[in-house]
Amino acid sequence: MHSITRRGLGAAGAAALLARPALAQARYPSRPIQLIVPWGAGGGTDATARIIGTLLERDIGQPVNVVNRTGGSGVVGHAAISQAQPDGYTIGMITVEITMMHWQGLTPLNHTSYTPIALMNEDPPGVQVPHNAPYQDIKALADAIKAAPAGRLKASGTGQGGIWHLALVGWLQAMGLRADHVRWVPSNGAAPAMQDLAAGGLDLVTCSVPEARAMIDAGRARSLAIMAPQRNPIFPNVPTLNETLGINYATGAWRGIAAPLNLPRDIVQQLEAAMDRIYKAQEFKDFMSARGFGTVWGTAEQFAAFMDRGNRAMGEAMRAAGLARG
Repeated sequence: MHSITRRGLGAAGAAALLARPALAQARYPSRPIQLIVPWGAGGGTDATARIIGTLLERDIGQPVNVVNRTGGSGVVGHAAISQAQPDGYTIGMITVEITMMHWQGLTPLNHTSYTPIALMNEDPPGVQVPHNAPYQDIKALADAIKAAPAGRLKASGTGQGGIWHLALVGWLQAMGLRADHVRWVPSNGAAPAMQDLAAGGLDLVTCSVPEARAMIDAGRARSLAIMAPQRNPIFPNVPTLNETLGINYATGAWRGIAAPLNLPRDIVQQLEAAMDRIYKAQEFKDFMSARGFGTVWGTAEQFAAFMDRGNRAMGEAMRAAGLARG
């Protein structure tokens, strides 16, 4: 009897030992996480993703590997995020382009193709002019735009149909003007557009103030306003459109963390809580502030609603600019 009991206990003990690895594997996360970035290394999205990845790794105790999947104007990386297994081991940083690309016919993907986890960042566009421009404030520029024949003034900041182009379109519409009243000159980004502005080739540039900062600090450009609900504390002297023109128009380039559809709710909650801790961390705030990046928090539910509003606004702007297909 004694030996049978010992054999029984031995078998039970062995079963318990065998069960432990299975239980450990079931606990999330039990292995490295991949964080996909749809844009190239060195840019603002990449930088933001890497600080989040570093802090997430520290928070969850598992490696977080940031992987840049570029191409197709953001389609390749966004597709890689949406097509991954919904197990929490592949997440990604989706950007404002996910509310734009489908309107252009570039992809069937849209903001509903993901499980939102958290909104972490938004950078509103500023309205920049050359340092020697006659416009001392945004009202003077707005009056000049209204008085000028359509197409005489030129603007840039990104490619045709990019976020900064649509920001200008929305502002023009808010002033009661046609989407093409100011001629858009496509560029390969804000940096070359700001160089062209400083050289006198453009009348204005719509891009985030952090992107324009180098030219502003060098005294070669001025920012007259931002398209945001409130001033950026990093640039406190730049007023909002609402303050100066009474136009309650705001938009911006944003970045958030998302996962493939059908991510289990308990994993969503774990990742959302981790992102909340990261967002509140002083290291994250210092990193973003040093680069002039705006920080905006949204829970998974708030992020979904935020994207839904942005998607409708982008569709309206693209249709007005003749850029929407279908």
